[in-house]
Amino acid sequence: MQINAPAIRKGMILEVDTALWRVMKIQHVTPGKGVACMQVEMRNIETGTKTNKRFNSTERVEQVTLTSRNMQFLYADGDTYHLMDMESYEQMALGADFLEDAIPYLLPETEVIVEFHDERPLNVRMPQTVVLEVVECDAAIKSQSATGSYKPGKLETGASIMVPPYLESGTRVRVNTETGEFMERA
Repeated sequence: MQINAPAIRKGMILEVDTALWRVMKIQHVTPGKGVACMQVEMRNIETGTKTNKRFNSTERVEQVTLTSRNMQFLYADGDTYHLMDMESYEQMALGADFLEDAIPYLLPETEVIVEFHDERPLNVRMPQTVVLEVVECDAAIKSQSATGSYKPGKLETGASIMVPPYLESGTRVRVNTETGEFMERA
């Protein structure tokens, strides 16, 4: 399916020069003169090599059509992550490099969407938000205001996050999985 370059989003699978590429980062560049463009950092699915490519805003690129399946994360065994299809109950194992963006938010029984191309898993999409417990954070300082500053915290999955100063260890929070930012208390 052809899409305009400004519609490219992180996590999409594109077909460029007969190879499949996963979009890692995007940046919309608007120079003072000339045509706006999308600076896209992509990783080749076959070889794992990264490249940066610029697409003019008027250019069209080929987005790969994927089939989606709801799956549940079961457990991790070293660098191997085991998931179960929610309909057929079949299990599959994926490597840590495949789940790199999802790992900081994965707990057992977390539901994810695995996207397939010709029965081959290519992408894992997390829910927009997840609820996790803050297990470690600094104590609040009395003179700090609640709005202006944040302090470092650690989630139950081991991921680091910046939280408001009024939060304490043991608080459950909602986290945006795309940006990794604190949203609200849960």
